[in-house]
Amino acid sequence: MADLIAWDTAGQVARRVARTQTPLSAYELRSLETDFAEMTARAESLVEQETGLRSLAGPARARVADRSQWVDANVASFQRLLRPILTKLSERMASGRGRLSPVPVSVTRQLAGTELGLVLGWMSGRVLGQYDQLLIEEERPEEQDIVYYVGPNVVGVERKYGFAPSEFRLWLALHEVTHRMQFTGVPWLRAHFLGLVERTLSGLDPDPKALLAALRRSADSIRAGRNPLEEGGLATLVAGPDQYAAIQEIGGLMSLLEGHGDVTMNRAASDLIPSAPVFARTLHERRQQRGAARVMSVLLGMDAKMRQYEQGEKFIAAVEVAGGRELFSRVWQGPEWLPSWAEIRSPALWIDRASGGSAGPAIG
Repeated sequence: MADLIAWDTAGQVARRVARTQTPLSAYELRSLETDFAEMTARAESLVEQETGLRSLAGPARARVADRSQWVDANVASFQRLLRPILTKLSERMASGRGRLSPVPVSVTRQLAGTELGLVLGWMSGRVLGQYDQLLIEEERPEEQDIVYYVGPNVVGVERKYGFAPSEFRLWLALHEVTHRMQFTGVPWLRAHFLGLVERTLSGLDPDPKALLAALRRSADSIRAGRNPLEEGGLATLVAGPDQYAAIQEIGGLMSLLEGHGDVTMNRAASDLIPSAPVFARTLHERRQQRGAARVMSVLLGMDAKMRQYEQGEKFIAAVEVAGGRELFSRVWQGPEWLPSWAEIRSPALWIDRASGGSAGPAIG
């Protein structure tokens, strides 16, 4: 049976939305490529000194992309990511158990592709840099392990806020290189993260009827004054108990990694980037979205992601007050030392567990 998302349509729609960018001149593109190649290498050395982590995968490679190129990479990533659940849904629909209406599958494919394209197109206008394990290509090794920078967005922010490129680009590189150092400098982390993602997606019930039932439950939650999407977007609506637990573990892990990225970025830049506090304050305000952008962020789970930065930083600060960097470094010893989502919110729970010298599995 044909794939239930028209991936070519998704790419076309996303690229059409992404064309709202102002094209870069050849000079600007060369400047970005030169700067980020230099800044990424410099950032790697600074992050290693600050964190004590050392990449086991060799030097980092930078790539400056426009929005369309970022879209292409992420369409391919989504295609691999969603393959298990789409296969299940195809099997359901082929057997007649997943049909909600007589709408032809060809129409459903186009609608799904259009919706995904709109989402990716919108996201392409906000991303500044990205190091994402889900972007790794299975078939093309040369496309693996790349730190992406979305050139038009970087230049747009620099112009809008009057940021000095020499400082801002190094500051961005520090954050993305920190994420790469986490995944390439902690031997077990990548497999653990991808295992959680696979556990979440492989166990989701792809039955459209289940999604409708979940949407009805979410309406009841809203009427009761709760936001049913605040912990991870639409995926939480169709998650069973095991999948919800995995989503909570992913939330705790990503909060830790994002908070660690921001802390490392700001510490490593303290003597080299005088404007770092201004950058941090401005981008924090940029994350506080309003209107339609706010609705989109909640639906995608990005609203939860924005809170991860702040909560992760607060967790790290509390741990270091209690036991210094030595105590915090235990998070890299193994999956059982990772803080759960509850421990991220209440650092004293993890501090008590870790200070005892032994750690059980982190449970969301």
